[in-house]
Formats: sequence, structure tokens, C-alpha cells
Amino acid sequence: DRQASLGHETILGRDRREAHTPAADDRPSALFDDAVTTSEGLALVAVGGYGRGELAPGSDLDLLLLHAPRRLPGGAAQALWYPIWDAGLKLGHAVRTVKEALTLAADDLDTATSLLSCRHLAGDPALTEDLADKALALWRKRSKRWLTEVGASVKARHRQHGEVAFLLEPDLKEGRGGLRDVHALGWSEAARPQLGMGDPEALAEAGDILLAVRVELHRRTGRPSDRLVLQEQDGVAEALGYPNADALMADVARAARTVAWIADEAWGRTESSLAGPTGRLARSDRQLGPGVVLRDGEVHLAADARPALVPVLVLRVAVAAAQHDTRIDRSSLDRLAAETPPFSDPWPEGARGLLADLLLTGRAALPVLEALDQRDLLVRILPEWEPVRSRPQRNAYHQFTVDRHLWEAAANAAALADSVHRHDLLVIGALLHDIGKGYPGDHTVVGIELVGEIGPRMGFPPEDVAALVDMVRHHLLLPDVATRRDLRDPETIRAVADAAGSLATLELLAALTEADSLATGPAAWGTWKAGLVAELTARTAEALGGPAGPEPARPLLTEEHRALMAAGGTHVLGEGRTLTVISRDRPGTFSRVAGALAVAGLDVLEAVAHSEASSALSRFTVVPSHADTIDWEKVTTLVRQALAGEVALDERVDERARSYARTGVVPEADAAPPEVRVDNEASGTSTVIEVYAPDAVGILYRLTKALNAVDLDIRTAKVQTLGPRVVDSFYVRTAKGDKVTDPAALVEVESVILSALA
Repeated sequence: DRQASLGHETILGRDRREAHTPAADDRPSALFDDAVTTSEGLALVAVGGYGRGELAPGSDLDLLLLHAPRRLPGGAAQALWYPIWDAGLKLGHAVRTVKEALTLAADDLDTATSLLSCRHLAGDPALTEDLADKALALWRKRSKRWLTEVGASVKARHRQHGEVAFLLEPDLKEGRGGLRDVHALGWSEAARPQLGMGDPEALAEAGDILLAVRVELHRRTGRPSDRLVLQEQDGVAEALGYPNADALMADVARAARTVAWIADEAWGRTESSLAGPTGRLARSDRQLGPGVVLRDGEVHLAADARPALVPVLVLRVAVAAAQHDTRIDRSSLDRLAAETPPFSDPWPEGARGLLADLLLTGRAALPVLEALDQRDLLVRILPEWEPVRSRPQRNAYHQFTVDRHLWEAAANAAALADSVHRHDLLVIGALLHDIGKGYPGDHTVVGIELVGEIGPRMGFPPEDVAALVDMVRHHLLLPDVATRRDLRDPETIRAVADAAGSLATLELLAALTEADSLATGPAAWGTWKAGLVAELTARTAEALGGPAGPEPARPLLTEEHRALMAAGGTHVLGEGRTLTVISRDRPGTFSRVAGALAVAGLDVLEAVAHSEASSALSRFTVVPSHADTIDWEKVTTLVRQALAGEVALDERVDERARSYARTGVVPEADAAPPEVRVDNEASGTSTVIEVYAPDAVGILYRLTKALNAVDLDIRTAKVQTLGPRVVDSFYVRTAKGDKVTDPAALVEVESVILSALA
């Protein structure tokens, strides 16, 4: 309501923004008229975002009271500012003469840029016009200095805030491809025009989309936050008329990609212009291949090149740009877009090898792929690409849209190419492993069908197509098994070996696993997971006839452990990331230790158990939840107390959960309900129970306590966190040492687990 009093409105596009600008100006103009008796030599000016007409509900109201020398009425500024402050709005304000404003703009970048968008609100228009003209002239006069600073700040901002187009929760203003990049391009254009034909219109359209989303985000949250977090995306989508949040985020991604690509092109030309002729790589053409030349540091089509007759020219140009870590000349890119026909079936001779060469350049391929996609050239090469373009993955486990995830996976795979015999299969398989996510149905099933068609079209022989299909079919095999199954169980290794089928496929899957995980997000790959995948791969390779796999890095039982078990009593040993507990073999030990670790702020990654005679050993692999180190003296004391029944674990775990819920440490849980799955085929000796549930403090304690309540002995446990959810896997046996096979007992187990999670 306070904002409405100053004319703030939800903005849904350029036309509506311009229509509402007069309304937004009414209140400040009225205050000015009330504050002064004469407007001669006095003007009220909107600057910055307000001057551009981009006022969002949480934005500052940036006002400049401009006056001629010695013409400022007493009390005029206070009469303007205080009513705005009283309304509870954020006000950016200043009182200056034209000379004072220009003096500050000569040395302060923020002031210099804010004056580029000054807009007259009230008073003497000649004063505002004088300031605007002189500010622009000063900006152009000092353009080399300012543009160098702006270019450096743009790069630093991108490093800090990431990509708007590809991130799950983008910063609409400061991220790469965001509104601040649109502003920076305007500043650049005011000094040294570098935009290409059609760029201003494309920027205006993209900027309107981003601004509309930002305004609605501010309106919904009631605060000036520019990060479009997951929990706000559905509401923003509904308010702006999108069918769902996926459609909203796809539109945001498309807009931001347009801004980022135009910005990269424009800043590249600006830097080249600032450097002058001596700063360019070459002044004459350098032949890079048939129809492709390097000119002034950019890759060009040769004058006599004919993309319509030689479709692979698009890939030759792309490979040359990536290998030389430079851009494709804009006019050449436009020629390729105008003349390149869709690839035939099968592909033109040499096209498959060129695609592999492009992907094998690694991260240098990313801007080149983006350039091709901006001109719809990727879908001429691979029509199946269209459905994954800018497709969001509204899953906290993933940080990128589907298309960017596939590019990142291919780039990561290129860095691992030396670990496999077939480099081309690795990078192309990485590019296609999630191609099914653009289509309805299970993405793996759909991807298998698509790659089965794409491979022959690329010209791969049947055995290579089979390998690519297996990469899609089993791209989650190694990480899922490594983090959810007991790698000491022969059945586990046998099942993976049967699925992989050959050493060649296994090595491709191992490299793809790392590349895919790194492209997924920070939570998807780490030392623990990498070690498990390496161990699983080595043992599976041995089963397939390769060299013998390694001995376990940490044998479960050492001579010291056996001696302590024989001696009896309780022994709690903590070192590094491992807690070993030796005690009398009795029910509930596992859950008590898990509860103590939850109270101590430690997350359990894996736990294994072993018993001999009346003694039991349990080993827990842990990481601290919110610290860098583990105070083992404190932790081991707490575990001993828990085992002795001296700690009220239920109350302590609940209190810790409430504490972290209050401080916002625990993320909002995923909406999917908990699920229990039972597998009696994965192990020859145990029943495997998998629990899919929202992550929460103490969840492992509650689950293991529930399993103990139905008299199940936990032999191995593994915990994997997937964003806001966990997958906990338990190898369990009955009190008699058997699998759980009775249907009624399995129903009871599921009921108890779900009750514990409730």
C-alpha cells in the first residue's frame, strides 16, 4: 500500500512499464510542487533504475534534487525526503548542482552510470537536459577508463553470482545474463556502439521478461531479493500467467541466454576496440581448414565457403573456434544460420568426427555451443536437442538446466578422455546421456530409444551404437550401486558386471559417472563417493576378467579390533572421519550410536557391522554437518553415554531438529512423500531396504530405531543425500540371521518405517 502511494505497479512488459511511468512519478512530482514556490533553477530528477523506468517494489527510489548555484530554497530537500521516508520506502537521494554532479561522475563509476539514465520529473527541464547532455559527453570522453572498469566488474559479478539461464535458483539482477548485464550493455553502447543488428530489440524483449519476473518476485516476498528461489517459482509463474513453473523458468532461461550471448559478443568487440589494432591477434587471414579462416582473432567463413553445399562447415567453424578459444565472427555465424541445411540421414561424411573433436576441447566448447544454439544451428545437426533447450530441472540436486547439464557433462568427460580407449564414444555419450529428459516418460527409457536412432544417423557402426545405448541405460548404475549397496557382497559385484557386460563399457560408465556427477552439482560428487565408485569399478573389472581389484582401504577388522572384542567391554574410537564402536552384541546399539551422532552434529555416510560370539563391531563413516573438524573427545564421550542409557536421545535429537529448523539450516523438504522399497535379490544373505524420504536432522536415528523395534539386525547402512531428500539403504536380517521374506512381516516393516518418518 505504501508503495502504491508512490505509483509502484507490477510491470508485465515494456508497453505497460511505459504506461505506468507517469503514475509512478505523480507522488514525487506533487511533493516537489508543495516544497517549492518557484521551479526556476530547480529540478527533480529520477536516476538509476528509477530513471530507466524499472522500479520494482523492493527497489530504491533514486532521486536527485538538482539546483542552480545559490538557488536552493531552504527546507526544500527535507520537504521532499521526509514524506518518502515516512512511507517506509528506501530512498536514494542527493542534492547537487550540475557541476557538482559532473565532478563526482568524473571519478565515481556508480554516479557516472546513474546519470546516464537521468529522467526529468518536475521543475526546470532545461536543468535536467543540461545535466543529461553533459553527463553523456563526459561518459564518452572517459569511455576507455569507464568501459575497462565496467568490463572487469561484469566478469567479477558473473564469477560471484553465476548464470541466470542455467541455475536452479538464479539471481535475476546480478547473475550472468541478468538485468545488470542489460544495463551494462546500455552503458557500453552509449560510449562505443558495439551491438549488432537486431540486438537492441532482442535485449529489450529479454529484459522485459526478466524485469517482469523480478517485479513479481519482489511483490510476493515483500523484500528486495533478486534470487528466484524454488519455493517462489510456482507463485510467480501463476501471477504472470504461465501454465506452470517449468514454463516460467524456461522463459527466464531463454531470456538470460539471449542477454548473456549478446553481452559476450558486445564486450568482446568492446575489448578489441579498446585494445586497438596492436591488441588483435592478426591483421591478415590465416587458413584453418577448408572454408575456415582466422581473422583479427575471430573465426570466419572464407568468402568462397558454401554452407548450403557443405553442411559440415558449421562444425568445422565450431571446432576451429573452440580449439583457438575464440568466438565465431558474427556475420559468419549469421551466414551459417541462413545457409546451413538440416543434417541428412546418415550424417555428412566427417560430421561425427568433427562433433567429437568439438566436444573434446572441453570447456572451450561451451561458448561455441551456445553461439550455435543461439542461431538454431544445433537443432539442424541434432533435432532431438530442441526439447531439452533451456529445460529447467526443478530439483535441488541439479544446478543446471538440462541442456547446460549435458554440455557440462561433455566438457567434464573431455578432461577424462585419457581414462578410456574410445574418446569419441565418451564425449558423445556424455552429451546424450540425459537427452530423454526433454520428453514425457522415464528419461532413461526414452533416452535409450532416442540414442538407438541417433547413433546410426551419426554413422556409428552397430557395436558402437550398442555402447552408446548402454551408456544411457546404465548412466546411474555405478553411483547408485556404490552409494546404496554393500561392495563387499559378491552379489553386488556380479550384478554390476552382468549389466556392464564388458571392460570397455565399464570404463566408459566410470568416466561418465564422474563427468555426470560433477555436472550435476556440489552435492553429487566428493571424496567419499569417488572412492566408492572407484572401488566398485575395480572389483567389477576384476569380475570381467581385468586385473585384481584393490584390497579395502580400511579392513573392517584389524588385529587391534579383534583384541578389543575378545577383551569385552565397550570401546569407542574416533579418528579422521571414522567412528568404531565395539561393545556387547545387543539390539539397539546401531540406533543409539546414530542418535548420538545426530546430537553431535555429524552426518553418517556409511555404517557396517560385524559380530563374533557375544561382541559386535560397528564402523561409521561420518562428516560434520556444519563444521570443518570433529571434536572426537566430545563425540566419543556422548556415544558412551548413549550406549549406557545416560542420554535422553529422543528429546536431544528432537531439540536439535527444532533448533536447526528455526535457524533455517535445514532446507525445505521436497514435496514427494516417503517411500519404502524392499529388495530380496540384491544380496545373498540380507534383505535390502531402501527408504526415500525428506532429509531431516536425526532421520537415521529414527529409521534404525524403527528397524530395531521389529527385531531386525542391521548389517550395513548407506546414506545418500540428493538435495532435500535422502536415500537410506539398510542390509538387514531377522534375529535368526535370515532374510525377511514373510509378506506380513514386510508390511509391518514398511508401516513402522513410515510411522517413524511421520
